[in-house]
Amino acid sequence: MPVQFLQALTSPHRSMRSDFHLGVYMAFVAGAVNAGGFLAIARYTSHMSGIIAGIGDDLALSRLLPVLGGLSLLAAFLLGAMTTAMIVSWGRRRAIHSQFALPLLFEAFLLLIFGFVGDHLSFYVPLTVPAIALLLCFVMGLQNAIVTKVSRAEIRTTHMTGVITDIGIELGKLLYWNKSQEANQHHFVEANRDRLKTHASIFLMFLLGGIIGAISFKKFGFISVVPLSLSLMVIAVLQVFRDIKNIYKRLIEGKEGC
Repeated sequence: MPVQFLQALTSPHRSMRSDFHLGVYMAFVAGAVNAGGFLAIARYTSHMSGIIAGIGDDLALSRLLPVLGGLSLLAAFLLGAMTTAMIVSWGRRRAIHSQFALPLLFEAFLLLIFGFVGDHLSFYVPLTVPAIALLLCFVMGLQNAIVTKVSRAEIRTTHMTGVITDIGIELGKLLYWNKSQEANQHHFVEANRDRLKTHASIFLMFLLGGIIGAISFKKFGFISVVPLSLSLMVIAVLQVFRDIKNIYKRLIEGKEGC
């Protein structure tokens, strides 16, 4: 059962249940990486709204270097999303099991590098801080695109603005009184409770990830990211092994045919 559950998380054959489970866990990861990354470099990297606003502010103040820095972070996030799209498209064209698992595995390796190498990058802060920021923005772009692709753009995990907006919309519907019977026949206001549950869970897991990520980074430093990386590897590697097994099987059958 645990193996089947983990395989379903990155299976190309999606269900609302698997989308929900993957979404809430990836929200936890994003919250932890975002909070830990802020303690490391004093910058949030999981969402682009503040970075884009900062670019506008710096342009208005004629500060060219911060503008270039902001554009670099934006480009890194964009490149991460592009990378996921290309990997998933490549996997779909070949009908492989690991089309969603491969970008997730890539994210896991990048976080592993961040966890093991981060502590050794403090020797030249002016260079390493921008490098870490670029890495984390790339990772967050990669991750946001993964969940967006698997859920058909229903779920986002690296930023909460849209999530909280959707929670507010569904709560507004839930609390609407529907007093007029005549109006009810024309349009009965009813909340989508499944959608409310999904977005509320994502919000809570992002918050929990932020709390745990900040506490663990404060106590253990960069190495605190390693368990997150290993957990993503466990989730991703099962589908990758299925594809490796299928390739090996075809090679054996081909040899036997010869």
